[in-house]
Amino acid sequence: MESEALSQAPTEGGFSLLGLLLEADIVVKLVLIILFIASLWSWSVIIEKLFTVGSARKKAKAFEDAFWTGRADDLDARPGSGNSDPASRLFASISREWNDARRMPPGDDANLLIGRAERSLRAGVDREVGRVSKGLGVLATIGSSSPFIGLFGTVWGIMNAFINISEKQDTSLTNVAGPIAEALFATGLGLIAAIPAVIFYNKFTGDLNQFADRLDTFSQDLLVRLSRRTTERS
Repeated sequence: MESEALSQAPTEGGFSLLGLLLEADIVVKLVLIILFIASLWSWSVIIEKLFTVGSARKKAKAFEDAFWTGRADDLDARPGSGNSDPASRLFASISREWNDARRMPPGDDANLLIGRAERSLRAGVDREVGRVSKGLGVLATIGSSSPFIGLFGTVWGIMNAFINISEKQDTSLTNVAGPIAEALFATGLGLIAAIPAVIFYNKFTGDLNQFADRLDTFSQDLLVRLSRRTTERS
């Protein structure tokens, strides 16, 4: 009989997970709702970036492979003229500079053209990296703030536990289990929201650094060939 009463106590006292959520303090409920929304938002960004970053890196590599299979000195007839990926957009910008160079009278200063092309490529690389990295700030914000939001819910729940003890003059587990369970649940949900955000933020940051290095190297190769062609014409 005693064991049966103990097994029924959590249900009768409303200590099930659903019961705790329904009976939680309004502040704790708001904390849990905020953390739940943050977790959903974080995963939506993670899934979107898995496709976006992966696709950008794959397309850039495919364009470079196709580019270098052609004639090394031809800056006109290359794949990717449709500007469908970052590398082809960089090539389109350098191709415009080459078309300008061909219209230059022989003997004109080619350094001005090279300097302009270099600035254009640098801005292009920054623009492409910025386009792919858009939204990563959300992961950084969620990863850094969620534990503190959960900690606030924890502090609030423990404070309610002490208030219950003070009001009822009773330190039994039944009196404090609910608020303490709510507090611990807020902490756990804060970590659930923060940990994936931090992990994938670091992953995407590393992927974007590699992506930026690839584009920068490709742009430098393009610049070298443009410089050689303009020098040959002058």
